Amino acid sequence: MRKLVLGTMAAVCLLSNTGCVVPIYSPDRTRRMEQLLSTSENLRMITDEWERAWLLDMPSHISRYRVHGGM
Repeated sequence: MRKLVLGTMAAVCLLSNTGCVVPIYSPDRTRRMEQLLSTSENLRMITDEWERAWLLDMPSHISRYRVHGGM
């Protein structure tokens, strides 16, 4: 019974520290800022990629104004 309790406690301690043992960002301030900026820029570009994939960035042909949809 003691081995089961100790094993469970060890598993809880190890699983609760996941991600803290090996940090995702550098401890250096300038390098960490570059990593954070590149991560946020990648997440910001997702909406543009989604619109391009579903062709939502194309001009509408229902508008009152003549819009050339080609290049």
